[in-house]
Amino acid sequence: MEQFSPSDLKAILHSKRANLYYLEHCRVMQKDGRVLYLTEEKKENQYWNIPIANTTVILLGTGTSITQAAMRMLTQAGVLVGFCGGGSTPLYAGTEVEWLCPQGEYRPTQYLQGWMCFWFNDEKRLQAAKQFQFARLGFLENTWAKNRDLKAEGFCIEDDELQAAIRHCYSRTDAAKNTSELLLSEAQLTKQLYKYAANATQQEDFVREHQSTDKANDFLNHGNYLAYGLAATTLWVLGIPHGFAVMHGKTRRGALVFDVADLIKDAIVLPWAFICAKEKATEQEFRQQVLQVFTDVKALDFMFNQVKDVALQGEKDMEGDEL
Repeated sequence: MEQFSPSDLKAILHSKRANLYYLEHCRVMQKDGRVLYLTEEKKENQYWNIPIANTTVILLGTGTSITQAAMRMLTQAGVLVGFCGGGSTPLYAGTEVEWLCPQGEYRPTQYLQGWMCFWFNDEKRLQAAKQFQFARLGFLENTWAKNRDLKAEGFCIEDDELQAAIRHCYSRTDAAKNTSELLLSEAQLTKQLYKYAANATQQEDFVREHQSTDKANDFLNHGNYLAYGLAATTLWVLGIPHGFAVMHGKTRRGALVFDVADLIKDAIVLPWAFICAKEKATEQEFRQQVLQVFTDVKALDFMFNQVKDVALQGEKDMEGDEL
């Protein structure tokens, strides 16, 4: 049996990894130096290999278990593991995914130190939040403008009403005096995007409800948690704890995960949730579509770059203050 060292298992940078898994009704284990998941069928059990060196996150849904040996190998490969409810979303309102972050290695300190340089200053934290919001809007415009499939489905970024909403969000973000105003501006734009997507896919009676059972809402919940997985990976690799949020409040332990996930949710998860709901896609088909788009637009790279830019800007600001 060939043995791999932890450095071998981390040969692929996290920002370049392609796989994110959601598993349910299976057992994750280590066998012959590989991490597998076992599904039990009536006539036979089936083993499926997980290429851990090219994986960022594994979400374990209902009916799953994992062995200690498998967790050891996932830790060596730098894979985050999250326990969640069915469909990759929490079973109960208010329940968070609990991320199991590998701890047996060193993390970089410069990004955390840069983050701390501005985080305790209300004004600088607000500027960081604005920087995230501007990046989110730019990513939305760029992604929708370049994706032919979205255009074919009626998602046209050049639409006058949509452009007016985006420009209004830019101006309100720039003028915001606190995070409450930023959150309100973000919520208003997302509400307009929901309306636009519902009209484009002939689902005019859509209402956003986190506990709803219609496909569009289910897919939005599911896709958002895939984005949370990428955000949690980004922050763990850069060594920034999830509690140091810039927008979603300082009382919620994982709030920075939500801040970072918001960079890509409207651009990718939102339109494809509505498109796949219209096409009556299965949960697996929706998940495959969203993960493919994540890879095509290099969403994880974008998240890494934005978080690093904010952190390093904080470090530069501190150096400027000392001068």
